[in-house]
Amino acid sequence: MTTVIKITDLRDLDVAFDIREQVFVQEQGVPLEDEYDAHDREATTRHYLALSGVDGQPAGAARWRPTPHGVKLERFAVLPAFRNQGVGAALVRQVLADVAAEAPAAAQVYLHAQLRAMPLYERLGFSKVGEMFEECDIAHYKMVLKAKI
Repeated sequence: MTTVIKITDLRDLDVAFDIREQVFVQEQGVPLEDEYDAHDREATTRHYLALSGVDGQPAGAARWRPTPHGVKLERFAVLPAFRNQGVGAALVRQVLADVAAEAPAAAQVYLHAQLRAMPLYERLGFSKVGEMFEECDIAHYKMVLKAKI
């Protein structure tokens, strides 16, 4: 069982940042200064924490924010011990539900997907657009939500 909460407490935000650091910085080699940006502290950015099991162990994190192009979903990170257990899908579904409620008129909902995460996003309604590109030396594709779900 996975529960996804919208973060309203700074202590939960610290837990989400710790998850991101473990996944992106320690595991994938993203420089620490590239992992965090000004958007992390903007009032319009929404952060999420995925909690697994009955004891609510922190398992994953994500965020979304409005941009001039629509709504961008970002920083989806699931700790290795919780992968392939539906945590990523639960995060995406909750984020999409909140985007639909808070930004229903968004021109588009999009993300930059690492190659290994693309099948998850495709199952949840996203389509690849454009050419492959690199962010922090990791291959990505832009993906856009086909239809609001």
